[in-house]
Amino acid sequence: FFFLMIRRPPRSTQSRSSAASDVYKRQNKYIQMSRQKIRLPPEVNRIVYVRNLPYKITAEELYDIFGKYGSIRQIRRGVQGETKGTAFVVYDDIFDAKNAVDHLSGFNVAGRYLTVLYYQPTKMLKKADLGAKQAELDMLKEKLA
Repeated sequence: FFFLMIRRPPRSTQSRSSAASDVYKRQNKYIQMSRQKIRLPPEVNRIVYVRNLPYKITAEELYDIFGKYGSIRQIRRGVQGETKGTAFVVYDDIFDAKNAVDHLSGFNVAGRYLTVLYYQPTKMLKKADLGAKQAELDMLKEKLA
């Protein structure tokens, strides 16, 4: 699979005022304390797999959609035939990824409903193994026929 890595757009250089910064720090501390008490299911991951994206969606639009739910480390968008319309979004925090999956699954973008799932490498590997096994079976059938 080939994916195009999209770089994060530059952030504004404006700094927050000290009062606003203090409020932000207090809110962030409260959020961190409340998150420590939450126990997440094992499939929850920082990496989110997105399907059914419009083919002509831009990097800025992806960052606008997914950036609402937390800071993003990177986005990788599919560019080849079988990976077009898919993307991997890597969040900096696992709770941001959970929030995005909860809110964006079924979200309508340009007339297409997004499928947003947690990335599960074991399932992806199983699918790849099934494809290899099927090719091997087809080859054996040709030899015996």
